[in-house]
Parts: sequence; C-alpha cells; structure tokens
Amino acid sequence: MKKFYITTSIVYTNAAPHIGFALELTQADVLARYHMLKGEDVYYLTGTDENGVKNKKTAEEAGITSQELVDKNSAKVKELIKILNISNNDFIRTTDKKRHWPGVVKIWKLLEESDSIYKKEYEGLYCAGCEAFITKKDLNKDGKCKIHQKQPEKINEENYFFRLSKFGDQIRKLIKSNKIEIVPEVRKRELFAFIKDGVQDVSFSRPSSSLDWGIPVPSDASQTIYVWADALSNYITALGYGSENDKNFKKYWPAEVQIIGKDILRFHALIWPGILLATGLPLPRTLLVHGFISSGGQKMSKSLGNVVDPFKLIEKYGVDALRYYLLKEIPTTGDGDFAYEKFNESYNADLASGLGNLISRVLKMVEKYCKGKVPIIKKDPETHPLRISKIYNWKNAWKDIDENIENYDLSVALASIWKFISEADKYIEKTKPWKLAKEGKTEDLSWALYGLLDALCQIAWQIYPFLPETSLKIAKALRIEKLLVKNPLNKNSYTNIKQGEKIKSIQPLFPRIK
Repeated sequence: MKKFYITTSIVYTNAAPHIGFALELTQADVLARYHMLKGEDVYYLTGTDENGVKNKKTAEEAGITSQELVDKNSAKVKELIKILNISNNDFIRTTDKKRHWPGVVKIWKLLEESDSIYKKEYEGLYCAGCEAFITKKDLNKDGKCKIHQKQPEKINEENYFFRLSKFGDQIRKLIKSNKIEIVPEVRKRELFAFIKDGVQDVSFSRPSSSLDWGIPVPSDASQTIYVWADALSNYITALGYGSENDKNFKKYWPAEVQIIGKDILRFHALIWPGILLATGLPLPRTLLVHGFISSGGQKMSKSLGNVVDPFKLIEKYGVDALRYYLLKEIPTTGDGDFAYEKFNESYNADLASGLGNLISRVLKMVEKYCKGKVPIIKKDPETHPLRISKIYNWKNAWKDIDENIENYDLSVALASIWKFISEADKYIEKTKPWKLAKEGKTEDLSWALYGLLDALCQIAWQIYPFLPETSLKIAKALRIEKLLVKNPLNKNSYTNIKQGEKIKSIQPLFPRIK
C-alpha cells in the first residue's frame, strides 16, 4: 500500500491558536482525507512548539510557570484540532521528554560526529518573534523585523553553530531540480533571492543563562539547544526516531508534504534539509507554503480588536462553514482576508442556497414522489435521455477535482465541486420532476430522481476531504456512510446507492444567515 505522510508546522504555545493555524490544519486535513479516499496509508502529524524564549517570557509576565503556560495552550490547540474535525494520527509536544528529547539529542550527537557543529563567540541581531538571529536585509527602513515589526535585540554571546554553509550548494541544487519541491514557485524564487550571496552558518544554541527552558546540549550543560534545531526535529521524533521503537520512522519518513507558513520557509527549506543531509537522513519531498490571513484588510492585532477567534466562528456557524471559507476564499498558497460580511455572503450563496438547498430539494422530491425510497430503474443507463451525465459528466468533475488537489489548488478544486452542484440544479430545472409526476411519466420521473440521488452520492464523496461533517450527513441520508468512511473511493455511484432503499430525512444543513 502506498504511504502518504503529511505534517503541519508545530504551533508556538505562547498564546492560544489563531485562525492562521486553523487554515494550516484544514489544508493538511484536505490532503490527508483525499489520500485516504485513494486507499493510501496516511499518517498526519501536527503538534506544539513549547521550548524557547517567548514561552518563558510570556509565562513570567503571566505569573505562571513555563510548564503551566505550555500545558494550557497545548490543550487549546488540541481543542481546536478536535472542533475543526481534523483527522490527524498523532500530536507531538516538544516538551515531551520521552518522545521528543531523545531524538533531538541523537541528531545533535550525529551533527557533532559529522563535524557540523562548532562553538564561537557571536554578535548579532536577535528577533524574539522569529526566535532567530536575523540580518540587516531582514529589517525594514525603520530597523525593525519585517515580519514582527519589532526592533531586534543586539546580542553578544558564545554559541554552538551549525555549518549550514557546507550544504548550501547542495541544497540549492536539490531545490532547483525539485527534488525538494517548493509550492508555490514564487516562494522558491524568494528563497533563491535570499541566498544569492551564499548560505551562512546558523546559531544552534543559546547560553542556558539566557535560555533555560529547552533541551540542554548533550555535551555542554551551559548551553541550551536552539529552538529551530529542537523544533524541526519533531517531524521524525514523533515517528519514533531516537527511540527503540522507530518502526513508524522507517515506514513513513520522508514526508510527502510538509505544510508551513511563508514566514518559516527559510528554516524548512535551508536549515531542515541541512540537518538531514548532515545526519544522512532522507529529505522531505514537498514544502507547501501558505500565506497570511488579514482581518478586514488589516493585519490581525489585539490592539486593533480585529483578531478572528476560530472557536467563536465554529460555535456560531458550524465547523464546515469555517472550513469552507478558509479553503475557498483564502488562496491555498497566497495571502487572504477574513471579513464577516464576506463570510456571511459566501455562507448564504454557496452553502445555504447552493449545497444545502440542493440536498433539501432532492430528498423532499424523493419523499413526495417515491415514498422516500431510491427509485427502481430499468437497466440501460447510458442510453436513457434523462441520464444526469447527459447534462454534466461526473467523471469530468472528478478529473477537475483530482487535478487541482494534486496541484495543491484547493480553492479551485472546491469551485469544481460547486460547478457540479450548479449542474445538478440545472438538471432539476431541465427534467422538472414535479411536471413528470403530474403527467404520470413514472419511468422518466424515476430516472430523473435516481440521477439526482446519484449526484448527491457523488457530492458526498467530492466534499468529504473539505467538509467531512456535511459529507457524512449526506451519506447517512443515502445509507452509504459505511462505504464513505471505510472504503477507498468508488466513483461509480451506481454501485453505491441501492434501488428500493429507504432514505433518511435530514435537517437543513446550512440555515440561512439573516
């Protein structure tokens, strides 16, 4: 069986998770569920980044211990994962001394053995927001970090450094040849522009006097392993790397896709491959990079009061309404904006009047004209003039969906599904089941309603990666839920819905928002 290993970045625990991480979780979930439908052995990892300076400082400001802070926010991340209906197989915490720390220590020792670690005194600009030393080209005209808009701190200290420069040319060639694929192409060009003058060695530790919340350097307790050397390793420590039970590591690594935000591309496209090359470990295949979400056209900020809380959105509108907006209205690999007016408009047009209305109309007609049962039709589906594929071939719809998901264009894949939904609506207007019933054209009526139930069956499968809760509700109404959740995708729905089967009633999927 073909395997598919997918990871998100691990979210930092100095605050509760925001809508940007909800986007990343949901994008990964679409790909994971899609590959499940293809019958692949899927492993989906996410987790929390719990070491480092920001966590310690935030805890001190709150008057609690660092452990209390990370426990609290890690629990909030798990709550978001549950409420978003995410299908992850595993969750890793970087404070986990049994699962995570042994693998980090093993990597450090391998880096030492390969002469990839050395110690030196260093003076540089440190951005606490980035948890990284940055250079002048990372600053704006005001001398602030371009990402976090904060003045970096000038630090002089003795640290261990990773000889990333030794692997610069090799990494460049791997990315250029797409052996490490970066999606979208624009991020690849940005990375090459950043490293055009060469790849520099990077700090891999901080003095424990400055940072005592983290993993100690194995051979030198006066130093703490730097957050990126620690955090990046989670993708393999979660699989058992560094432990006696490393069967999942051997089975699933390397990752097929690693989803990250554009602000951490350098760490994943340079430092992470450098670590893997230095330790002789396989490289991930694809880095899928998403952008940022603004709020009402502005950067989200507590002071502006425009921070979008995913928990409140789900409580008010439902999980699939939020998933739909994130996947359809936010470009998969670009920046996007969240606005309540746009959210309501999208919800009413696409979910309430679109998908929800279609499901309701079809099931009500089956109840009214067929006593709530799947119509019994004569064999000869290809030649009947009312066959739904005469209007819009579901095979073409699947071709569009497959192509766009494989190209990581999730919003366009969703648009393909809604095109199919629109065609099903047109089919209703073309066949006019109410008119066929009035005229006593029983065979034609059966064909029309069977074709529409067939369309609903296709839709249940099509939306499963995107809107799994809604998909399952449709599948339960058609009595095909066991096929949906347990079997690989069977696109030929004529073998799925059973003639004469009593269908179930369904509550309105998406009540309109006033």
